[in-house]
Amino acid sequence: MVALAKGRILSGNRPTGKLHLGNFAGALANWVKLQEDYECLFMVADWHALTTGYDDTSELKEYTREMLIDWISAGLDPEKSVIFRQSDVKEHAELHLLLSMITPLGWLERCPTYKEQLQQLSGKEITNYGFLGYPVLMASDILVYKADTVPVGEDQLPHLELAREIARRFNYLYTPTFPEPQAKLSQVPLLPGVDGRKMSKSYGNTIALSDPPERVRELVNAMVTDPERIRKSDPGHPDVCTVYAYYKGLAPEVLESRREECEGGQIGCVACKRQLLKTLLDILGPIHERRHELAVQPGLVESILEQGAAKASPMAARTMAEVREAMRI
Repeated sequence: MVALAKGRILSGNRPTGKLHLGNFAGALANWVKLQEDYECLFMVADWHALTTGYDDTSELKEYTREMLIDWISAGLDPEKSVIFRQSDVKEHAELHLLLSMITPLGWLERCPTYKEQLQQLSGKEITNYGFLGYPVLMASDILVYKADTVPVGEDQLPHLELAREIARRFNYLYTPTFPEPQAKLSQVPLLPGVDGRKMSKSYGNTIALSDPPERVRELVNAMVTDPERIRKSDPGHPDVCTVYAYYKGLAPEVLESRREECEGGQIGCVACKRQLLKTLLDILGPIHERRHELAVQPGLVESILEQGAAKASPMAARTMAEVREAMRI
């Protein structure tokens, strides 16, 4: 990995199941582009997965393996980026502990995403420190590498602002040590689930990157379209159509023509779905081919993670040496 002029990026995913097109459009496709211009670190956030999945860790290693295969298949390159597992770099935990000492409890309790997830996961026991302190661990992930840029969606902005506040507080209390990381907002709108609801693995409304063509076809055919449109010649309303939302997120180059055809009654919903299916298979085809090649290589995933940890650990160790010196501990 070569340091590039634009800065250093840290990002990652929790290994909680198969990656889907929402992950691809919202993050992964962007990461592939960013690694060409930035010094990038991409993290398998396995400790973060425990904040809500602490009671069943039986599939964590398999989810890690599958997610890494998806990353590489989609174009992340271990020669261009540092790709590592969070728990392999213990400095994350040390910095998390130290930053938790200076983070006021009120900062965590007022975080809007904390309140939202408490409501969304009301059937699960998550009133624990690990869940409340998730933003402190996220801040530690970023600051331990002194990352100055973090690609995020708008829903993650409160967490990033909290990381900035924690960095400012540390720099004020001790010695200026950390940069204040800046957001690099994703320009891709969130993809809905195929049923029109929020895309979620728990709803079963996602198209996984590993889904075979037959399954993708089944899911596209099930997509919710304009409920007021009865005949092909009826004027459509693309803004309420799930199919149009996928064009917006994955094929913006045809967006204008699709809108004109839909609103003008020139294309029916079945034909529009058929064309979307072709678009999705064109995107997923190369990923599937690469996945097949990688899946049959035993030890590949662990090798990539070991190499990534070997690159990430010295960077984190240097930061922690500065932190201990600043705190005089």
